[in-house]
Amino acid sequence: MRLPLIAPADLTEEQKPLYADMKKGISSDFNAFITVAPEGTTEAGALMGPWNPWLHEPRIGGAIWELTKAMTMEATLPDDVRQIAILVTGAHFDAAYEIYAHIAVAEVDKIDDATLATLVSGSRPDGLSREQGIGYDVAFALVNGGVLPEPVYRIAVSTFGQHGANELIYLVGLYALVSMTLNGFNVPLPEKD
Repeated sequence: MRLPLIAPADLTEEQKPLYADMKKGISSDFNAFITVAPEGTTEAGALMGPWNPWLHEPRIGGAIWELTKAMTMEATLPDDVRQIAILVTGAHFDAAYEIYAHIAVAEVDKIDDATLATLVSGSRPDGLSREQGIGYDVAFALVNGGVLPEPVYRIAVSTFGQHGANELIYLVGLYALVSMTLNGFNVPLPEKD
C-alpha cells in the first residue's frame, strides 16, 4: 500500500465532507465486501479500497466519487450484466481488490462460481444469458483497446437502448479508472479474520 489509510481523526477539513459522503454511499451500495478498516486497529474507520487514494486527493477523488455515485445509484443495466462487465475489466487489469469486491457482489446477484472463475481467468464463460454475453463482449472489446466494433455496439444499443449502451461503455471506463487507482497505489485486499 503506497498511501497510508486515513483514520477519521486524521482527516483534514477538505477530506471530512468527502469521507462522510463516501462512507454513506459505501454503506448503502457497497456492503457485500470489506470497505472500512475494522475496530481495534490504529486506522479503525478508515476507508479502504479505491476510496482511500481518492481521499488523499479530495478534489480529484471527489470528482471520481461523483461519477461512481452516478454510475451506481442511477444504474439502469441489470446488476448481473454490470458485475460481468466490471469483472471483465478488473480481470484484464489484474486489480485484486476490484476482483475481490465484485466477486462478492456478483455472488449476491447469484452468479455461480464456475462463471466467476472463468470471468476472472480472462475467458468468456459458457452459459451466459444473451444480456450477460453482450455485457461481456462490450467490456472485453473495450479493455483490449481500439474502437468498439460496430456489430458489438449495435447489439448493445438494440438490447439495452442507447442510454443502456452508453451506461455500459461508461461503466467499463469507470472501472478501468478504479483498476488504475488500485494498481497504481498497490491497494491490498483486506486481511481475513
